[in-house]
Amino acid sequence: MRSKGAGGVRARQASPRALAIAGGIALIAVIAIVLGLVLSSGGGGSNTVAPSDLNGLPPIGDATWSGALQGAPDANALFKGIPQHGLTLGKPNAPVTMEMFIDVQCPFCQDYETTKLPTIVQKYIRTGQVQLHLKPWAFIGKQGSQSFSGRLGLIAASQQNKGFEYAKVLYDNQQPEETGWLTGQMMANIAASVNGLRMSQWQTDSNGPTAKAVAREVDALVNEKKVVGTPTVFVGHTGGKLTDVGTSGYEPTLQQTEQAINKVLSGT
Repeated sequence: MRSKGAGGVRARQASPRALAIAGGIALIAVIAIVLGLVLSSGGGGSNTVAPSDLNGLPPIGDATWSGALQGAPDANALFKGIPQHGLTLGKPNAPVTMEMFIDVQCPFCQDYETTKLPTIVQKYIRTGQVQLHLKPWAFIGKQGSQSFSGRLGLIAASQQNKGFEYAKVLYDNQQPEETGWLTGQMMANIAASVNGLRMSQWQTDSNGPTAKAVAREVDALVNEKKVVGTPTVFVGHTGGKLTDVGTSGYEPTLQQTEQAINKVLSGT
């Protein structure tokens, strides 16, 4: 199956006129403060990862440090030597483009990332046949869910061309969705398990405007392509139309993914 969360639905906002009638300008101010606190602790706020979350962590990520998370060495090794630029993995002249919409809390994304994607990486991306575009979507839960804040950490890692390692470490250590596990501290621990990731810069970027702008771009693409669940995987000729390789409502299988890639490569 694919995750079928709230799909990025935003909380409704009361109109200023209604608030004024209910309690006047003072009440509006109180509500604005509360909304600000909610947003800052969730998706798109200014406090996704606090500087204090970096206490005790190495200044530069290292998969071999004593507190590195489970699977960190393998996650780093999987992508070593493959060109990365932001949320794009693989050679720019690859004949096949693969687009993958994920949610950092999605258990089906975790399964696809850990049991299927490594084969795609080694067989098709490392060999220059496929270029992968990662699309982190806040799909599970409403505004304030850790899917919103959590994806900003991944995007911030991609600003240092380390997003794919970060995502793999995250999924290797994923816990049940909406249980409060993906805290700023956990995000920092993930980052510290990625080789070469400059932690101070990552912390700044996770709260910065660029990560939020990228998140909005993904949301717009979701609406444009009518993506309804995670993971959703599109494949097609580079520069051409991409097609959903899965069955609606279900996580794509490795066989479905490979068949779609091979079909494009063979020109059929």
